[in-house]
Amino acid sequence: MATEVSEGLISIIDDDDSMRIALVGLLRSHGYEADGFPTGEAFLAAAPTPDCIVTDIHMPGISGVELKEELTRRGDTTPVIMITARSDAGLEGRARASGAACFLRKPFDAGDLVQCIESALGGER
Repeated sequence: MATEVSEGLISIIDDDDSMRIALVGLLRSHGYEADGFPTGEAFLAAAPTPDCIVTDIHMPGISGVELKEELTRRGDTTPVIMITARSDAGLEGRARASGAACFLRKPFDAGDLVQCIESALGGER
């Protein structure tokens, strides 16, 4: 368990309510400020300014990959971590090609997600 409080807003985008709520709680327990959105469209409409984004890849509306591509088009360089429960061939390659900072398959270890976030934010606590 971390003894220092992290700084930075992490936005969680996942259409699975229980996963989104669990991830927001997990990150808050690690000292991050976290918010959640059920879709990429809801995230874009709210226009938050997170330090890192964790998004599911497969969601209704725009996918996590499409969200990252849209952010890139807008000049937004916020690191994006992509998560998925799917095992489609080439999925990780597509995620990385879009600029994903990290790729995790569900179920993943909470420590792996925190490590991805710390790496995306540029350092260890």
